[in-house]
Amino acid sequence: MSDFTHFDAEGKAIMVDVSEKNSNLRIAVAIGSIMVSKEIYEKIAAGTVEKGDVLGVARVAGIMAAKKTSELIPLCHLLPLTSCKLDFDLQHSEDGNYFVNAACTVKTVAQTGVEMEALTGVNIALLTIYDMCKAIDKHMSIQHVHLAYKSGGKSGEFSWES
Repeated sequence: MSDFTHFDAEGKAIMVDVSEKNSNLRIAVAIGSIMVSKEIYEKIAAGTVEKGDVLGVARVAGIMAAKKTSELIPLCHLLPLTSCKLDFDLQHSEDGNYFVNAACTVKTVAQTGVEMEALTGVNIALLTIYDMCKAIDKHMSIQHVHLAYKSGGKSGEFSWES
């Protein structure tokens, strides 16, 4: 088990020791979407969802979640986030599908990366959209959540397109 970074020589789960790593700028972007009905799409676009500003609340929820990642995922380090931003765009396809796309960009200057914070932020933002719209229609599907980009650290730059 000692070949795995999150286990000690005895096979016990551990937090990776990053004390010897250099602090540098780390950036991660996670993206995902939620497929919604036409009615939900139109109400979000018009700002007429009964529960309020769906994208505004989802933005705050995603930021709060990113900041609490180490409390949610057992072996994640507590990181001082220097920025967390959530962006949304509405999209509909020619085949009649409607989507709210989300991107969570997280930055820090630290000894380890912020990929998990970005992924947590985008997931919670999308779940918040579901929660605020489920009274209208429960036929929603969270899709294609993934790390789109990261930079900084030993492994260098990553881009989903590469």
